[in-house]
Amino acid sequence: MMLQRRLEGGWSVMVAVLTVALLTLLELSFNQWRLLIVAGFLITTVMLYHKRLRHFVLLPSCVVLASGLLLITMNLN
Repeated sequence: MMLQRRLEGGWSVMVAVLTVALLTLLELSFNQWRLLIVAGFLITTVMLYHKRLRHFVLLPSCVVLASGLLLITMNLN
């Protein structure tokens, strides 16, 4: 039971990283990635105040984090 509680949020991180990996195959432009990050921030904010969706808040926030890291690497190249 204790291990299950520790790993509860792990699936959402994996889904978010997989989503960003699949989005990289679409070869989005820099501006499209920025719009995706802004949308993720807005969705995260809405989900924080929703009673049922609050439990899934890691999904959009992890997509935003992974997208931001990808934008940083794109900007360095």
